[in-house]
Amino acid sequence: MQHGKIVCIGQNYRAHVKEMRSTEPEEPMLFLKPSSAIIGDGETIEAGAVGRVDHEVELALVIGRTATKVSEGEALSHVSHLAVFNDITARDMQAKARKAGNPWTLSKGMDTFAPMSRPVPISSVKDLHDLDLELRVNGEMRQKGNTGDMIFGPEALVSYISRFMTLEPGDIIATGTPEGVSPLSDGDRVEASIPGVGAVRNTFRRV
Repeated sequence: MQHGKIVCIGQNYRAHVKEMRSTEPEEPMLFLKPSSAIIGDGETIEAGAVGRVDHEVELALVIGRTATKVSEGEALSHVSHLAVFNDITARDMQAKARKAGNPWTLSKGMDTFAPMSRPVPISSVKDLHDLDLELRVNGEMRQKGNTGDMIFGPEALVSYISRFMTLEPGDIIATGTPEGVSPLSDGDRVEASIPGVGAVRNTFRRV
């Protein structure tokens, strides 16, 4: 499947908002990653001397047909597949950009910073509002959450985004991460998973 833009949602779980010492957003907080950041299961996450690098497990929605100004009621009819997404973040770089009032693009959009599992049809998932998100580093659980805890659910996200930018087939919406984000060390084995959706396993390397 050919992928286009990756629309990411920041701070969409209340516990994560709290751990980031931020305030709950009144509307979805959007940022973009380039499709060139995508890697698959078994590939290597690479980062140079950029300071702390964190993992963030997320549910990804893959757009199946064009969506422009769609309602929440019709939103999911534009989603064809789901996947597990790991929103890798150069945290020190992001913090510096936020403090200066600058965009986060570089801290989020580097090559290999978007591990994603093979998408599965949305029809194969019974209830995307009750999916467990899990992330383990070297076998140790670091993140555990549930999609039912989203501040803005999948329908709201598709509808909101499509008000401002057309969503095209192959586009990805990364719906936000639960609490428990933590730094990665050279050689760490990272596994992000959602039972019923899939898993993406990667090794982190400093290069």
